Amino acid sequence: MLYHLLFPLHATYSFFNVFRYITFRTIYASITALLLCFILGPWLIRELEAKQIGQTIRSDGPESHQAKAGTPTMGGLLIVLASVVPTLLWANLYNPYIWIVVFVTVGFGAIGFIDDYKKVIKKDSKGLSPRGKLLGQFLVATIAAGLISMDIGITSTVSIPFFKNLHPSMGWVYIPFIILVIVGASNAVNLTDGLDGLAIGPSIIAAGTYMLFAYLAGNVKISSYLQIPYVPGAGELTIFCGSLAGAGIGFLWYNTYPAQVFMGDTGSLAIGGALGVVAVMVKQEIVLALVGGVFVMEALSVIFQVSSYKWRKKRIFRMAPIHHHFELKGWAEPKIIVRFWIVSIILALLAISTLKIR
Repeated sequence: MLYHLLFPLHATYSFFNVFRYITFRTIYASITALLLCFILGPWLIRELEAKQIGQTIRSDGPESHQAKAGTPTMGGLLIVLASVVPTLLWANLYNPYIWIVVFVTVGFGAIGFIDDYKKVIKKDSKGLSPRGKLLGQFLVATIAAGLISMDIGITSTVSIPFFKNLHPSMGWVYIPFIILVIVGASNAVNLTDGLDGLAIGPSIIAAGTYMLFAYLAGNVKISSYLQIPYVPGAGELTIFCGSLAGAGIGFLWYNTYPAQVFMGDTGSLAIGGALGVVAVMVKQEIVLALVGGVFVMEALSVIFQVSSYKWRKKRIFRMAPIHHHFELKGWAEPKIIVRFWIVSIILALLAISTLKIR
């Protein structure tokens, strides 16, 4: 909105020419997201406390978590709002990729909101049924995949990290692949959200990494130099990723240990879905498994635990997701959180290195 209002003034006032640059608008979108969190965060936490919208702690979880019962949840509303509003303010709204990523973020956030609403407000411990949640996720992801596949800037080829000339075409399988990436990323982030600041830290790192990928993919000269797929218009996604990173940092202010508010499924599903669809649109789908390695590890720990118990009647971990395993081994919660952040930073740097190591 600001882009469309102020950039045309550059013909009269040269100062407004800065709105032409994606880097300038990304910086201010990030700052706007951060300010929104600082302004609205305390009010949201007070409202959630006043309405007694508090977290319910599972009885079979680590004993130390019982003290967290009643901590305000559904704070993901702040993340969604602080990601979407700055994007709409600073991005080029004629760009279709912006509307696709906003649709996925709001869509997955709405699914998470319904789940949180049923759990916390309606006091339904089961929340939205697993089948209903997956159905909603697949519906949103399918619509997004259809919109992406119709755009001529997106091809059905995928880039394989560390291999310069390996770009296999997936043909008709590409649409199911897009859906799998978006839904898988959303659920992986959701499973990671179990400790104060554990999920939002790697989310900020992933958003920052894809902010770089989006900028490079949307620049014809740089993408050609790096020999990565050029996606016309994808550069505007840099602004969304900047907004998501800024919103994440703002939310972390309140979510850091000991947390004043939890994001709930409202936030975790939205963040995961957003990262998944951005990865697809900038043609860095496979690298998402590396950038979001912590999310992948958390998801796989649940899959392996359930499979092992089902077939062998034995558990691999003391408790899944794996962050609970380390808790039960005696690791302090802040130590687990910071170490997972460190792993995320290392994986992000490895992912960035794939731009040159080919």
